[in-house]
Amino acid sequence: MSTETRRSVTKVLIANRGEIAVRVIRACRAEGIASVAIYSDADATALHVRLADEAWHVGPAPATESYLDVDAVLAAAEASGADAIHPGYGFLSENAAFAQRLMEAGLTWIGPPIDAIKAMGTKIDARERMINAGVPVVPGATAEPGSGDAGLVAAATEMGLPVLIKASSGGGGKGMRAVHEASELTAAIAGAKREAAAAFSDETVYVEKLLIAPRHVEVQVFADSHGNVVHVGERECSIQRRHQKVIEEAPSPVLEPALREAMGQAAVAAAKAVGYEGAGTVEFMLDSAGEFYFLEMNTRLQVEHPVTELVWGVDLVRAQLRVARGEALPWAQADLSPRGHAIEARIYAEAPAAGFLPQVGTIARLRVDLGPGMRWDSGYAEGDEVGVNYDPMLAKLIAWGPDREVARTRLAAALRTMALHGVVTNRGFLVDVLEHPKFIEGDTHTGFIAEHYPNGWELPVPPRAALVVAGLADAHRRAGGGGGFAAIVETSAPWRGVTPTFGRTGGS
Repeated sequence: MSTETRRSVTKVLIANRGEIAVRVIRACRAEGIASVAIYSDADATALHVRLADEAWHVGPAPATESYLDVDAVLAAAEASGADAIHPGYGFLSENAAFAQRLMEAGLTWIGPPIDAIKAMGTKIDARERMINAGVPVVPGATAEPGSGDAGLVAAATEMGLPVLIKASSGGGGKGMRAVHEASELTAAIAGAKREAAAAFSDETVYVEKLLIAPRHVEVQVFADSHGNVVHVGERECSIQRRHQKVIEEAPSPVLEPALREAMGQAAVAAAKAVGYEGAGTVEFMLDSAGEFYFLEMNTRLQVEHPVTELVWGVDLVRAQLRVARGEALPWAQADLSPRGHAIEARIYAEAPAAGFLPQVGTIARLRVDLGPGMRWDSGYAEGDEVGVNYDPMLAKLIAWGPDREVARTRLAAALRTMALHGVVTNRGFLVDVLEHPKFIEGDTHTGFIAEHYPNGWELPVPPRAALVVAGLADAHRRAGGGGGFAAIVETSAPWRGVTPTFGRTGGS
């Protein structure tokens, strides 16, 4: 993408919502750039709308009729006078057609070149490019032309089980099926294709060797339009549930300097292979023998970028804005060095003890103790409604420390003392994972949750005193008493975080 089409960045429309929209708005403010929010009917009073310099309505609550409506988003950009669009992550962030249209409208795209998005948009094509660039990839295969599902079965059988059936398009764990038995292949292929078609309008799938208990390690890359490409270290994202990341950290607790440098250089080679510009992430699988393999490249900012910012002392979003203006990278590889350790926990509106079912409600109280080294990124505030229309992630709580153990204990303590009432969250589960002996040891892999919580997660049995006092609070409320007594009960140790079935409006 030529720099001439990316010069004007004085008023940015953020084509997103929630915490990432808030994050971009704050970066714009730091750069002296005006910000424009967009919102659906469900987000009319959302935090990102309140924080932006101006906001424009783009449609009804369903994302397909608002945040994913390209015509509505571009109309808002024109009406507001925005000269650039930042897509955040998700939604339209990796949509090459959207990027093409906004550029044709004379807007600056705060993202990578369209050809790079297309090159990495399908995993099959991306694998071929990486092989040609000398980047190691997980062994995989596609069906012979015209052979259909039978060809995939044959490819999987020849490769040897276990294998992973994967959608060529998209991400987020959709269109993926692990297969351990030959009898499961046909059903797994059909299921992956159905899910891929529904999620990405592309049912193409391929077969990949299933690595046993690998780590998920990704490398942050950044490039400008002047030929400069750097890596900004790695993040370990092995704590996942159904291929969705839950806890991320930087650096990885197991990478030695030589391996870190090798992965960083491989990520840089991957970015150069597609003529990349801007912020991107190259994801690898790391096996127990220390061998790493290319998984995919995300041509956008990642949810977990804060851990990189805290450890490497950079502002990735402000760098995106500057590179989009045509400026050179603010740092060379020699300028970048890590300091300390950071861990991020994703706080979801979900009930881990009920199969992680999504939850709704109004955030009646929100208090987070942000001591030294703590960061809170969220798109919600006290009084906001949490609905069913969008991703259930409420916030990210990130802790930095001079070493991993300090970061871990800071994060666990902040989660434990956080008061978030009105919506059930996964807070207790996050604390449990952070305090698991294997996590403390750094002994993690992508199957960590399935291995250590095979039957799901259960709420701890509350102390008897907690039940007695909570019961008294409930009786007080039912008798017409005020909320003061109940509020004390809900925020007092040792029963903070308990979610009894009586009288609570919700808890975390």
